Amino acid sequence: MIEVEIVGVRIEMPSNQPLVLLRERLGPRHIPIWIGAAEATAIALAEQGVVPPRPLTHDLLCGVVQALEHSIVRVNLTKVEEGVFFGELVMDNGTIVSSRASDAIAIAQRAKCSIWAAEALVDEAGVELGGDGPDHDAQAGQDATDDDAKEREVRQFREFLNDVEPEDFEK
Repeated sequence: MIEVEIVGVRIEMPSNQPLVLLRERLGPRHIPIWIGAAEATAIALAEQGVVPPRPLTHDLLCGVVQALEHSIVRVNLTKVEEGVFFGELVMDNGTIVSSRASDAIAIAQRAKCSIWAAEALVDEAGVELGGDGPDHDAQAGQDATDDDAKEREVRQFREFLNDVEPEDFEK
């Protein structure tokens, strides 16, 4: 398994299809996952630190788990089949619950747990956007802020998206 982190949620143009972009913590590959509008909203709100006045579905699930005196300790993205990503929630007692990848990512944000992707998934769906990643960022200048690095990464990804279609990720 490879630890990944959320870069952000974007709208792919011209189709207006939302996607979440993940990247390897210790590598150059990025994983674009096309998701639904509700999940995109849930992930984006959590990224921005927005707490809704009433719990969204992902907040509710985390609240139920906590009320049952358990916790979600990690999220696994297990496989991709015909462009569909699969995930699972791993509980503190070892229980594993199957999930859509987008829901698992939204829950990971709220549970403040790590996200891991199967090596085969990263090998199949991961793309390199060029010379970025932790080593490149360190060499590019220690004084660059995280926001600057994120924006540079998003700019590179938008350039990549201009030449790719969802079907390009299907075998």
